[in-house]
Amino acid sequence: MNSFTPKISIITVVYNGKDLIEGTINSVLNQTYQNIEYTIIDGGSKDGTLEIIKKYESKISKWKSEPDNGLYDAMNKGLKIATGEFVWFMNAGDWIFEKDTIEKMVRKCEKETDVLFGEVMLVNDNRKHLGTRSENTTQKLPKKLNWKSLKKGMVVCHQAFLPRRNLAPLYIENNLAADIHWVIECLKNAKLVTNTQLILAQYLQGGLSKKRHQQSLWDRYDILKAQYGWLANLWNHILIFSRAGIHKIKRIGKPTY
Repeated sequence: MNSFTPKISIITVVYNGKDLIEGTINSVLNQTYQNIEYTIIDGGSKDGTLEIIKKYESKISKWKSEPDNGLYDAMNKGLKIATGEFVWFMNAGDWIFEKDTIEKMVRKCEKETDVLFGEVMLVNDNRKHLGTRSENTTQKLPKKLNWKSLKKGMVVCHQAFLPRRNLAPLYIENNLAADIHWVIECLKNAKLVTNTQLILAQYLQGGLSKKRHQQSLWDRYDILKAQYGWLANLWNHILIFSRAGIHKIKRIGKPTY
């Protein structure tokens, strides 16, 4: 039996998310694994979110509520106060998949592991399971993951990616593709990357990059160009858009949810 029981720092970022936050909190607090540090970073909510956080504050390790400069500023605040061996962002609306998910994940973790990763289950507003991200999108989770795996996009979901805290840089701010930059940088610093072969989270579809899709595409293009070079990035984006078009055609006629 694996005797390595690392502290997992789970960070939830929220702003005016009273209809989303409680489910996320309960998915963390109900875990069978005990060595968890749970932090909530609130952006100064005015809608009743704070009342829900205070309802659980005796079981939350740390929380703060203050205005921020956007999503990635808030996530950086969480990173700066985390103390666990691994960090995991589970933002408002996203849930850890099952009560024993962390317990099962840690069994796959070795003392030398630098990154843990897995799959996510896509859900709609009614929490209906829509299938995994690999099943529903063009981004297929690879069996092995390294920094070059992301040259054609975000092949691993941010909510199913746990790097060592001491390998994780701060997020670049004012960039809608900061998550892919962060994952690449974490993987550049990693030696042993462990595929848990588990569904780690329920991922609520939507998010900031979906709402500002065009800007997120340009931000991603610039980041990947800087990481992989302009010529390789241009060719990879031709492949990305071709793949997306084929995927869209294949989905025509399938039921929507």
